[in-house]
Amino acid sequence: MAELSQTGRFITLEGIEGVGKSTNVNFIADYFRANGDVVHVTREPGGTEIAERIRNLILETPGDGLSDIGELLLMFAARSEHLAGLILPALKRGETVICDRFVDASFAYQGGGRGINHEVIAVLRDIVMGKLRPDLTILLDAPTEVSAERIAGREWQDRFEQEQAEFFARVRSAYLDIAGREPDRVRIVDASLPLAEVQAAIIEVLSKTFIYP
Repeated sequence: MAELSQTGRFITLEGIEGVGKSTNVNFIADYFRANGDVVHVTREPGGTEIAERIRNLILETPGDGLSDIGELLLMFAARSEHLAGLILPALKRGETVICDRFVDASFAYQGGGRGINHEVIAVLRDIVMGKLRPDLTILLDAPTEVSAERIAGREWQDRFEQEQAEFFARVRSAYLDIAGREPDRVRIVDASLPLAEVQAAIIEVLSKTFIYP
């Protein structure tokens, strides 16, 4: 179980496919580096050697080759390794960790998308994470039509990107439910806007949340 001995900053970026997480995670990292932080950019599933192997297993397995519960358990196995190998050590050193997806994704994708009971996911969360929670989560939100248009031209699509529109509608709804329950932690940014406007909104959220001398 993860211990809460957090002194660094822990920021997560969430959203359905095609909302620009990969682009903006580095933009956020540059903001913190400009303010003098030591920054680690990472992702889930993944982030350590073992967790990346699990990521490949999850994303490359055909849709009918992995059960929903198996997918959930693999996600948390990867998360456990990620926490132990990267996130917790960095936070204990007072460094900043910015993660492309984290535990909210399990509630959205395996909970909302796959229909797994949220109480089951919460039990795994508490076992693996203890009391650790992100300081801030930015939810990049866009209609599913925007998401579908953006990922349509990708040369290779993983097992999540190959899901149908109804799946992503459920995932998006679950994300918005999380944001509604935890407005102090989860801030919604409209990812359907032009990139410059999205990043301006992100800067506004960061500057209001983290005060530098």
